[in-house]
Amino acid sequence: MGLLKQIFTWWDGATLTTGIHVRRHGRQVGSDALGNLYYAAKKGGRRWVLYNGPNDASRIPPDWYAWMHHQIDGPPDESLPPPPKFLRPPTPNLTGTPLAYRPSGALERGAQRPAASGDYEAWTPDKAGTPDER
Repeated sequence: MGLLKQIFTWWDGATLTTGIHVRRHGRQVGSDALGNLYYAAKKGGRRWVLYNGPNDASRIPPDWYAWMHHQIDGPPDESLPPPPKFLRPPTPNLTGTPLAYRPSGALERGAQRPAASGDYEAWTPDKAGTPDER
């Protein structure tokens, strides 16, 4: 990452000053499978995550989320039991991406609305009035 980008962009990883502050006043507790680094303050209860890539809270796995929000005291490797075998890895929020869910009638898929059955009667202004007046 270029020095200017690291100084001025906060949305794509930690800025230079944040990285220096966290490493100076915290100790590294662990990392996850995505490469995010987790730090705890040397004094006090503050906790940080330095993302490996874009800053997106949905990129924190559930076990590290519990640690970040003080739901567990120690790192997940020490404080939590091993995950069950049926548990799948978490997926990020895919809204706004080409992989987002689009049902069969979605305009983005180019699908057409199914034809209406014969029991539908569209309202027209010529036949305005209550159903009893017709």
